[in-house]
Amino acid sequence: MEERSAPIFALFAAAAGLVAATAHAQTPAAAPATDPVLAALTEGEVNFNLRLRYEQVDQDGFDEEADALTARLRLGYLTGPLYDLQGYVEFEHIESLGGEDYNSLLNSVLDRPVVADPSDTEVNQAYLLWTGLTDTRAVIGRQRIIYDNARFIGNVGWRQNEQTFNAASIVRNDLGPVDLSYAYLDKVNTITFGERDIQAHLVNLGVAAGDYGSLSIYGYLLDFDLDAGPTRDTQTYGARFAGGAPVAEQLKLVYALEYAHQQDYADAEADFDADYYLVEAGVEVAGVTVKAAQEQLGSGDNDDLRYSFQTPLATKHAFNGWADKFLGDFIGVDADGDGLLDGDGLVDSYLSLGTSLYGVNFLAVYHDFESDDGSVDYGSEFDVLLARKFLPWLSGLIKYADYNADEFATDTEKLWLQAEVIF
Repeated sequence: MEERSAPIFALFAAAAGLVAATAHAQTPAAAPATDPVLAALTEGEVNFNLRLRYEQVDQDGFDEEADALTARLRLGYLTGPLYDLQGYVEFEHIESLGGEDYNSLLNSVLDRPVVADPSDTEVNQAYLLWTGLTDTRAVIGRQRIIYDNARFIGNVGWRQNEQTFNAASIVRNDLGPVDLSYAYLDKVNTITFGERDIQAHLVNLGVAAGDYGSLSIYGYLLDFDLDAGPTRDTQTYGARFAGGAPVAEQLKLVYALEYAHQQDYADAEADFDADYYLVEAGVEVAGVTVKAAQEQLGSGDNDDLRYSFQTPLATKHAFNGWADKFLGDFIGVDADGDGLLDGDGLVDSYLSLGTSLYGVNFLAVYHDFESDDGSVDYGSEFDVLLARKFLPWLSGLIKYADYNADEFATDTEKLWLQAEVIF
């Protein structure tokens, strides 16, 4: 196997040099820059992120487990302002440490389960930022975009290489209780270092509801290239309300309600429409939060096509179980093996319990999965997370997922150990 250790050490050296140079430029003893261009270039801000992760996957159907020890180094620099303009560039390198005993989706290792963290180097973000209007942020270039809880538009931040967009975006925050976000997307930069052409319009309107939460109203119009599939081009409109309401000194109600409707758009090859809903309710008492919820990705069919609700730009790992069994556009399952589809779509009913003790955050979630159409039992999953911030710049976590298949996919266990440094 090709030795790949040199690039990460080279980036470490570059990071150390840039951090030192910037710190020297910003020390009180340094002479202030009089040239505005020079001041913008030298009086900026360095961002440094190093994430080390071990991921193990034990999946039925494979004789060998996946064992992935990977490191991500991310280094960015934001210039100082120059006539309300700032520039940002961020480099990223992902490295496999100790061999690739896993399918990274790019390394052709097909006899082990997938760990979607291929090794490579890229410019993760590169954009111009304009802040010439009060409480307004306009960005053009390769950038991270996250709306609401990332259920529809997100950065897939769990994977070592995140999803970014070539886009023009604007966020306006000075409209009273209303925040307005708009983005035009030209390209999706995927977690496997690929690119997908798209023409998309994203609109998200956030309305504060005082102590009770916030309301989001959104419309997402996605027009992918023609090779993206018959139902990839979609228009999705919806609303989300989430928050909490105190009812006693140590008792608080927590809740989230969301509904969205999706139809064909642009060059979609067929007519379709599907619904999405989320109902989540719980209580927070004495530092312990317990919630029950149900999420549905609806389904349907016409004369030519079976279809289900799709979220191609979402941070999917955060939803429907950490074992990642439902990442696809979930259409169809042949439960009895007769060659006919018995169910499609997805209904995820789940319970969660979270708390914090001695600085350690604890979260446990139980999922029960079934089809939206046909009432097919897909399977169930138990997830647990322990996370702690040891220092302002150092955090770590242990995470585990156990998916038990019934009529869909195969039994899968995943374990993660992670440490992260952020400056």
